[in-house]
Amino acid sequence: MSDPVLIDRFLEMMAAERGAARNTLAAYRRDLAQAAELVPGKLLTADVEALRALMAEFRGMAASSAARKLSAIRQFYAFLLDEGVRDDNPALAIARPATRRPLPRILAHGDVERLFAQAGEEAAGDAPPSGAVRMLLLLELLYGSGLRASELVSLPRRAIAGGREFLIVRGKGDKERLVPISARAGAALGRWLPLLPEGAAWLFPSGRAHLSRVRLFQMLRELAARSGIDPAAVSPHVLRHAFATHLLEGGADLRALQLMLGHADIATTEIYTHVDSRRLVELVNSRHPLARMGIDTADVDVEAPSA
Repeated sequence: MSDPVLIDRFLEMMAAERGAARNTLAAYRRDLAQAAELVPGKLLTADVEALRALMAEFRGMAASSAARKLSAIRQFYAFLLDEGVRDDNPALAIARPATRRPLPRILAHGDVERLFAQAGEEAAGDAPPSGAVRMLLLLELLYGSGLRASELVSLPRRAIAGGREFLIVRGKGDKERLVPISARAGAALGRWLPLLPEGAAWLFPSGRAHLSRVRLFQMLRELAARSGIDPAAVSPHVLRHAFATHLLEGGADLRALQLMLGHADIATTEIYTHVDSRRLVELVNSRHPLARMGIDTADVDVEAPSA
């Protein structure tokens, strides 16, 4: 059986049994097609040494990209093993490239307040421009509900449940989840709905379809510039990160945050538990039992421990 046929069968399984998203399937196809080109002979019959040579070809790229390719290859051979096409998974013997997940970029509370102040001012009055009301709602849902850009722009009109206390969102892997709507977002939504064209299929229609992610990105940066904030520091994803980080700072439960963000693995959510050293010091000084013992720390010299 040829490699292309096996790759097609693998992708069909990923779509049918695991609900893999379209973008995920496209990435797997590219990675496996590239591997099939680089492995001498056939990917079907490759051994451990052939795969080690293959991974050596990827040394010049980012570790995260090489790790993604290895993940696709491992899952492909696991599929062949399950199907009885092979009796082993040679990719399991290949060490995963070391990766370091970068901390998410977020906005300071002050910058978020400036964005909302500007958006609120532009949408104020009895008859504000519809674009200004839409921008305010988009901002409320990005920062107030933590939606992904693709989830936000593609919200169907019917996603609004009765009472407007939550949205029904279809996220990665075509999985649905309930996302709370804050009172502020609910108020902005109440102002936006009367402005929607009659019979609109999308909550944010544009032409014959819905607002694009690219246009949302542009609109946010334009708002940032009008707010006196560096546009390069603002994006839909940055606001999603800010939603998660600021919610945790306020005492939110990590498991609840995982459900709101639509993360399949809580390990993905745990990246938001990062805090800076200043906040850790403030936490110890205000919450530790020693803080209630009246010790004057101003006269105490603190030395950093040696490595």
